[in-house]
Amino acid sequence: MTFIIFMMYEKSISMKKQLINKHLCFLLFIDLIIIFLSLYLSFLLRFDFKINHSDIALIYINLPVIILIKLSLFWYFKFYRGMWRYTSIVDIITILQAVLFSSISLIVFFWFFNPFNYVFPRSVLILDFILTSFLISLSRIVIRIHYSLPTYSILKNQFLLLKGSNSANTNGKGNKRVSIIGAGDSGEQILREILARSDLKIVAVGFFDDDPSKIGSTIHGVPVLGFIEEINYFKNIYDEIIICLPAATNEQMQIIIERCKETGKKFRTLPAIWELIDGSVSVNKIREVSLVDILGRDEIYNDGNEDLAYEYLKGKRVLVTGAGGSIGSEVVRQCFRYELELLILLDISEYNIFQIDSECNLRNGKTKHISILADIRNRSTIENILKKYKPEIIIHTAAYKHVPIQEKYPWEAIKTNVCGSLNLIELSPKYKVESFIFVSSDKAVCPTNIMGATKRIVEMIINSKNNKSATRFNAVRFGNVIGSSGSVIPIFKEQIARGGPVTITHSEMTRYFMSIAEAARLILQAGALGRGGEIFVLEMGKPVRIDYLARELIKLSGFEVGKDIKIEYTGLRPGEKMNEQLILDFEELIPTKHKKIMILKSRITNGNAFNDNVKDIIQLSNCFSIQKIKTKIKEIIPEYEPGALSPKDD
Repeated sequence: MTFIIFMMYEKSISMKKQLINKHLCFLLFIDLIIIFLSLYLSFLLRFDFKINHSDIALIYINLPVIILIKLSLFWYFKFYRGMWRYTSIVDIITILQAVLFSSISLIVFFWFFNPFNYVFPRSVLILDFILTSFLISLSRIVIRIHYSLPTYSILKNQFLLLKGSNSANTNGKGNKRVSIIGAGDSGEQILREILARSDLKIVAVGFFDDDPSKIGSTIHGVPVLGFIEEINYFKNIYDEIIICLPAATNEQMQIIIERCKETGKKFRTLPAIWELIDGSVSVNKIREVSLVDILGRDEIYNDGNEDLAYEYLKGKRVLVTGAGGSIGSEVVRQCFRYELELLILLDISEYNIFQIDSECNLRNGKTKHISILADIRNRSTIENILKKYKPEIIIHTAAYKHVPIQEKYPWEAIKTNVCGSLNLIELSPKYKVESFIFVSSDKAVCPTNIMGATKRIVEMIINSKNNKSATRFNAVRFGNVIGSSGSVIPIFKEQIARGGPVTITHSEMTRYFMSIAEAARLILQAGALGRGGEIFVLEMGKPVRIDYLARELIKLSGFEVGKDIKIEYTGLRPGEKMNEQLILDFEELIPTKHKKIMILKSRITNGNAFNDNVKDIIQLSNCFSIQKIKTKIKEIIPEYEPGALSPKDD
């Protein structure tokens, strides 16, 4: 008892403060009732529900001591500090420990300090331990259920379903009825949030899932109505569809999207699992279905190389050129996952650098960042940046990449894509850069345009510089990136928004595609896998017809091809290919530990002749002659096949 009194005195100040909390008072009241009920029921069970008046009197006489001992130990085990709305197994174990110690303390008390010379039967104390543990655990579980999934919300959802379509409309005055595709964990989490948030004004009417064992069952009172292919049969009972299958492949998504289109109802989706960086599922993350979902190839996620990328980047100083661009900005976002020492953002665009810097300022974490407005073509500026900030890794995404514009102004492409890259490459060993990653393009393979040719020249420069210093030089060769600046997707969207027509150069033209997030991941993983001299290529799957892409985008925008939005074919533009390829004939394909990332081992580019040609092409960028520039590129890249020169080329 002395120990208990001392402990109570020691904690008296904090107790007084916490007792003000109404939730604490409520829990204490519940526990007092449980302590009394457990003791009383223990006597009833022990004596076959026959208790004489003397036993009842002794219960009431000893009750204050029992309450004092139990609540003291409950307080010692921090019963009233936890947030019971998050009750877990750990909390239940804590309850069992506290109740066990309180029962032992009661035995000791009645054995040594029994003022009434009355010994509680041991069976009563055992029963009391069991009942107290059960009832207190049950009370905390009820609290958890109340906060995590209010019964009121379930009943409200059922009531709105019973009222029918009159109370579930989309005119903005009532509740929108939704069906959910996917009766798994993600679907359950979305339903849980719908039930808990009345502000959403959403009523869940049913699930659809292809698991036969789930058909006919219910989740929080909402039925699993049928298979996904049957969703059109139930279209009269819902207004919108939510696809909750973040682990679905693109092939599966294509089929699901086709089923949703048949209903004529609006449909949205949870992001794919690789897009859910923090792993959380929320109504706020539901987005419109995009082209990424229907490209027919699986994204690269959970590939086992995250640990490699983490080891590669953690604690490093990383410079990202073109940091405000579409690919560069995604690289910046993903770098924040890896606890860098310093992230250096470099861009020539004042607007772009402001935008990405503002976004970074909102992020929390260990990674510090600094934004720099600079031009990679200015060698002295780049040298000053490397000297001042000493980056250990450079991720070079800055480039001109709009094919038709570069065909008109090839000297600008040479100055930025070749000369600017050469500045970074030549200065990297001087300032002890450990790893240099260059973002290339599939247009570098047998190039037919200036953009692809400049990318190929830089690949060759990197190849020639490798193993001549401690810096590891690598390149990452991409297909087309969906939604990046200069890509066809934003152009199509603008044309659709204007009412058409959507212009395509050729009905049979194909391209490889990947998402911006996937491109950024490949860049970072290439740095982790690279040992120097490799060109990394993603297994891109099958090329996609641009015509198919345009038609799907029109459908996703809610229009009918030919009726609402027309498609026009304009013919190939200067420098365009019908089909892209990812490897050259003389390049060797080597697998890596990543099943969808491969290495292209190219010829070693050496010799003074190549270096002289690079110097010549840079000098020619000041003469403003398209013909001379293309002729020199042909000397450097024998496989370069430019289009016929027009009279206006010079």
